[in-house]
Amino acid sequence: MAKFDTYDLPLSTASDEAAALYREGVALMLSAWPGAAEALDGAIDADPDFALAHAARARLHAMRAQPAEAHGRIVVAQEKVGSTHTEREAGHVNALMLAINGRSQETLASALAHVERWPHDAIILSLPIGAFGLFAFSGMADHNQAKVDLCARHAAAFPDDDWWFLTYYGWSLAENGEVARGRTMLERAIGLRRENANTAHALAHAMFESGANDAADALIANWLPDYPRSGILHGHIAWHAALVALERGDADRALAIYADKVQHSVSLGTPIHIVSDAASLLWRLQAYGHAVPEGLWQDAADYARDAFPKPGHAFVDAHMTLLEAATGDNAGLFRRIAALDEMVANGALGAGGIVPAIGRAAQAFAGGDYAGCVRILEPMAADVARIGGSNAQREFPEDMLLIALMRTAETEKARALLDRRLHRRPSPRDSRWLSGLAS
Repeated sequence: MAKFDTYDLPLSTASDEAAALYREGVALMLSAWPGAAEALDGAIDADPDFALAHAARARLHAMRAQPAEAHGRIVVAQEKVGSTHTEREAGHVNALMLAINGRSQETLASALAHVERWPHDAIILSLPIGAFGLFAFSGMADHNQAKVDLCARHAAAFPDDDWWFLTYYGWSLAENGEVARGRTMLERAIGLRRENANTAHALAHAMFESGANDAADALIANWLPDYPRSGILHGHIAWHAALVALERGDADRALAIYADKVQHSVSLGTPIHIVSDAASLLWRLQAYGHAVPEGLWQDAADYARDAFPKPGHAFVDAHMTLLEAATGDNAGLFRRIAALDEMVANGALGAGGIVPAIGRAAQAFAGGDYAGCVRILEPMAADVARIGGSNAQREFPEDMLLIALMRTAETEKARALLDRRLHRRPSPRDSRWLSGLAS
């Protein structure tokens, strides 16, 4: 009897157990919930020739920042795909192979072509979307719109009660300015499947985008205790609670959350989240006028240097420059900026000149050269989206420009920027700053 995945796509396995465990493992992977590895390993044990189970296991290794394991497993998946597997399964494995081998442009082209034929192949459709997806890290300035367009194009392929698609369509809409519509989808999604870290995370983003700080705080307080600390997004969702604390001016609470859930010594998240969350949170604390306890900057910088020894990832590099500037590692910062400049000149950095510009601005800001920071960032403000990530994660360069404007008495420019931000997203902190400029 034929076997199928959750979306009724045929699976080339003769084992009912393997098919059931594959469906379970994929659902857990798409919801960023612990247990996916065990389910997929069980599917492989039940049918060692099941190519898609090997491919999903490779994808999970990649998501967990385990490149050697991901490469090994995708090679097995490629070996297993043959005359006994369908064209769709072969294309699925090929797209994941390209992704795992870091061939981003080819992966994007392959994934988009694949979902034109099989739009409800959720693992492949997931590759371009999300804050760390192929669109976000493509260097595009309009990646938020691209994500919305892709979801809208394939919405008809999914039922109205599909928790995974509602999550990513809703999040894409919220990031692209349709916050109310996106939040409605996300609240429906979390009602359909509460054990879903991706939805809780996306809903926290939607609440951030609308300035709904009390709702975000309540969501995280009620939901996070039920999410195992081994969950890949546990520390990052806690980071959102720390942002709410900072919005309220409560630095002690933000630091307590950092120490308990976000810092590398306690978080089981991936390095990209740990580094970006630490750098941006500590930077916000200091820039907003709060003291960063002795040793925290250096501790975060030491971890980051080991996790990402080489430049070349726009989103990571932007955060690395914050750490290097804050710790006075001028030699490391100069080397990074020089390497990034060379990549930009050679066309090897999709995000372009905004990345070394953020590094130079961070150095100027840390050294008290606020006028220099403004000169660097102001002409490039529209390019910040090109580093990827979410709107919340990319707020720090705009904050840097805004604070530099205020500290150089560029009152009219600072007021105009605050007015735009408050029109987009109500913020107690921005309201306080605006009142201060008016007085």
